[in-house]
Amino acid sequence: MPNNNLRDAAIQAEYESGRRETTETAAKSHIVIRLVRMSAGAIVTLGGLALLVLPGPGLPLVAVGLAILARDVAWADRLLGEVRNRIPTNEQGGISRAALITMIVGATASVIGATWWLFVR
Repeated sequence: MPNNNLRDAAIQAEYESGRRETTETAAKSHIVIRLVRMSAGAIVTLGGLALLVLPGPGLPLVAVGLAILARDVAWADRLLGEVRNRIPTNEQGGISRAALITMIVGATASVIGATWWLFVR
């Protein structure tokens, strides 16, 4: 019966932390939505971390992944603020033109290189 205890605890936690759950079915469906959102955020964040050492837009992708995770995880919200401070910006607060061009060129080169490696060589 440990599985039932875990399920009941997850539903109870969803009642306490959820916003619109009034029935058990709504709480169950929101658990699934939350798990999918957290998985997607983790995958995007890990992809961004990989792009920190590979050519590509690492920090912006990490920021996007953390923004997805921040809806459900408090530490991701705090870390998102730190990552946003490290992204190079221009006077208007946007990403600088040089950083944007570097990210686009790096990502394009990565896609072309991977395509060549998989299909042409």
